Amino acid sequence: MRNPDDVLEILNNNSQKDGYVFEGLYRNLYNRDFYLKAYEKIYAKEGNMIPGSDGQTIDGFSLQKIEDVIRVLKDESYQPKPAKRQYIPKKNSDKKRPLGISSFYDKLIQEVVRLILEAIYEKNFSENSHGFRPKRSCHSALLQVKGAYTGTRWWVEGDIKGFFDNIKHTVLINLLRKRIKDEKFIRLIWKFLKAGYMEDFKFYPTYSGTPQGGIISPILANIYLNELDRYVEDYILGFNKGKKRKNNRTYKIIADKIFKRRRFLETLPPDKTEVAMEKIEQNLFLRKPTKEERRKIIREIKELTKELQKHRTYEQNDSEYKRMNYVRYADDFLIGIIGTKEDAIKVKEELTIFLKERLSLELSQEKTLITHNSEKVRFLGYDIFVNQGGDLLRRRKISGRKVLARTAVESIKLSLPHEILVNFMTKNGYTKANSKNWKPAHRPKFLNNDELEIIKAYNSEFRGFYQYYKFAFDVKTKLTNAHFIFKQSFCKTLAGKYRTKVSKLMSKKTEQGEQAYYRDGQWGITWTNKKGHSNFVPLLHYDEIIFCKKIFDDQPTDQSIDFMPNTNYGGRNGLIKRLLADECEWCGDKTGPFEVHHVRKLKNLKGKKKWEETMVARNRKTLVLCGYGSENNCHRKLHNGELD
Repeated sequence: MRNPDDVLEILNNNSQKDGYVFEGLYRNLYNRDFYLKAYEKIYAKEGNMIPGSDGQTIDGFSLQKIEDVIRVLKDESYQPKPAKRQYIPKKNSDKKRPLGISSFYDKLIQEVVRLILEAIYEKNFSENSHGFRPKRSCHSALLQVKGAYTGTRWWVEGDIKGFFDNIKHTVLINLLRKRIKDEKFIRLIWKFLKAGYMEDFKFYPTYSGTPQGGIISPILANIYLNELDRYVEDYILGFNKGKKRKNNRTYKIIADKIFKRRRFLETLPPDKTEVAMEKIEQNLFLRKPTKEERRKIIREIKELTKELQKHRTYEQNDSEYKRMNYVRYADDFLIGIIGTKEDAIKVKEELTIFLKERLSLELSQEKTLITHNSEKVRFLGYDIFVNQGGDLLRRRKISGRKVLARTAVESIKLSLPHEILVNFMTKNGYTKANSKNWKPAHRPKFLNNDELEIIKAYNSEFRGFYQYYKFAFDVKTKLTNAHFIFKQSFCKTLAGKYRTKVSKLMSKKTEQGEQAYYRDGQWGITWTNKKGHSNFVPLLHYDEIIFCKKIFDDQPTDQSIDFMPNTNYGGRNGLIKRLLADECEWCGDKTGPFEVHHVRKLKNLKGKKKWEETMVARNRKTLVLCGYGSENNCHRKLHNGELD
């Protein structure tokens, strides 16, 4: 069988050829290496240990299971199991979102299908699409808004009603058939779409939508909404008007006056040189100004410059200039319009018609708002607004000194919403909910955890929140204030664990005489490893909170704060090598067959048994054991409690 990476590269290269049609895709599902590649990608996810409707999990994965999957795919007798439906709370809402939990082997096949579809379609997706794509994220979408939407007059906040539940299967399949001429492959996708779900032990068929929680759902959603992206891009070409805005006449008159006065100050006394004679003939200057005239002209230039800085260089309401920008993340999109409100209303109406007629989707009229640039819009958890400029002049720090300079008028600002910050602080228990004034609170759920777990939890929560909102211009101001509550909550939790006071923790020392929890003005914990070496693990410091203007800004972060030393052996493909080594990692048997034992979290292991100690010592959530049909069957013994 061919190497999966080579196959995917060929598909990727062919996808960039106009009109190329893909055939023979289904036979790639007979390739064992594709499943090993898919398994390598998804095995570490904790959700794989949640049983699907068939009761199976990832535990017990083996090469024989792959052969069984390939066999039923060859004769097309494979039928996906219905997803087990659960409901999870929606963010900032009392409503709940349906989530489907698929059988692990359905996930495995879906991952192979996803790899193939991604190789075919990824290069053809719009540059304005950012959801569920490699090297793209909410951040890349937000930075596109920040960079391209300058001067926006009207916002159109798009929201498609119940998108994932209302994708029309026939429309989706017809879109796939435009590029894929392999009916076996198409029938497999049909099976996933029609698999249905189980709720309260009752089966419900699916007539529309993609499987929520399914691995192929995001790529199918992007294929579906790529039609919307292309429609909007074509619409923009017809909407945009004019090359540039008209110059502000008042600004130009003042600028011309300044220019003439500056040229007069540069006047040289007439002489017989060729340059001077040429300037005289052009009537640029005729004589050198006197000292009194020079002082007067300099004063005039300063006054005119101040007046000039009060005006914008272009006309704001130029009917001959229009622009439209568009960005989409999943089923949410944001359109910025330089034009009139009537233009924004027309765009919304035409999008409503297109979605209904071409994609059988409904644009939510209540949530798709038209907003003037004087107000904020909410997109991907950020508040976005246009900098109006005020007096156009502000004192800014340039080259180490503050000077009066023109502001970035009508530039886009990203802001951290106050209510989201409040919700984050109260949800995590740093402060009590519904309190008017923030007061630090201890977190009872951590009182039985060890110190390292407590500080890792605090650091990962706060840093994760900061990392998402690091592009907000006010992130440092808002999070520095919140950091005090965060720090005091950590101190109170630690003090509560040892039934003492925070003031006593500050002075507490280790056996070696070092400060245990407070060093050089910074809180943390002293962690001692098995070799007896102690390390001070600090709490995230407020100096690490900085405003970032681009994704790859260098940041003064110390990754050792959140993580214990890495004792993992080998790279990401280490598990595949261990599985293909044909050796039981417990008894050394080489006859097989072999299975992989999985655990959801290492911290759930008690460490009382030798096999648990082995997994913890190696920092691995997997253990390759001889399985059913082998002489020792170590995997069965492990589950029966007979391995040690």
